[in-house]
Amino acid sequence: MKRSSLSQVLKLCILILICPVYCLAADKADKKLSVLLIDGQNNHQWQQTTPLLKKILENSGRFEVEVSTTPPSPPRKPRKPKGKLSEGQQKNYEKQLAEWKTKAAQVQQEAPALWKNWRPDFKKYDVVVSNYNGQSWPEEVKQAFDKYVSSGGSFVVVHAADNSFSDWPAYNKMIAVGGWGGRDETSGPMLRLRGDKWIKDTTPGRGGTHGTKIPVVVKVRKPEHPIVKGLPREWMHPADEVYGKLRGPAENVTVLATAYSEPSERGTGEHEPIMMTVDYGKGRVFHTTLGHDTVALQGTGFQITLQRGTEWAATGKVTQPLPNTKWKDNEPTVQAP
Repeated sequence: MKRSSLSQVLKLCILILICPVYCLAADKADKKLSVLLIDGQNNHQWQQTTPLLKKILENSGRFEVEVSTTPPSPPRKPRKPKGKLSEGQQKNYEKQLAEWKTKAAQVQQEAPALWKNWRPDFKKYDVVVSNYNGQSWPEEVKQAFDKYVSSGGSFVVVHAADNSFSDWPAYNKMIAVGGWGGRDETSGPMLRLRGDKWIKDTTPGRGGTHGTKIPVVVKVRKPEHPIVKGLPREWMHPADEVYGKLRGPAENVTVLATAYSEPSERGTGEHEPIMMTVDYGKGRVFHTTLGHDTVALQGTGFQITLQRGTEWAATGKVTQPLPNTKWKDNEPTVQAP
């Protein structure tokens, strides 16, 4: 056999050997990541924000999103108007109260069966995103979720989802710090930026507060992290709640970005952590405290970091290129989801 023919045969053999490897890698890169987005209860308008969160993630071309809605929470008792009521006002209030009692009794009666049937199969998904803040999940679901994340699963916490489950130790470790729900100094310290270092502040007090909803400047603190790499070091985010005085175990946490909580707007006067990553067992968690409502979800920076944070949680890296965004200097940079 001629040397040239032998060379061609060798090249063909090599291609036959390596082609399946490259094809497999390409298929894996092209495969969309599966997302389970949980809602159903929240003191925020989850019926409005969940569709936008789903759309933001799917707009990246990187995710397929399935929504799992929990059983509903009991309706809130109507507030009695202040002051002396007219006869008409009193009758209207009594009517609202009667309707509330009927609805609350119905929800209470149906709840056990509905919760018994709510059993998400977490292990089917590459990443779980929570837009949930409400009743405690059934113990079986909590144990399955803890096992999912600690064994290498992925979790993304959006805004009020960090208010949930104050009495669930594993969840509090997953999110590092959270607010409300009876959290106080017994729940753990607050994270406080002093100079260029984060300290754990054990000062007594309740966990969770926020000032007036106003546009805020997001300041990147870890510019080389894949989630925020290439983004402006500072950008303005549309009107949102800047969560402050969040408390928890505060373990294995890296703060990626902060926002200053304005004292003149009932804020804390601190640079509060608003984007964090957390290691929990073998799992990865991305925690953003932004995203109060549909206005906040218009923020370009929020959308980019949600997309990238979800991919990072799922895979440990970010493959999404940054969009060609013209960032505004003195007003929020926004875009429709």
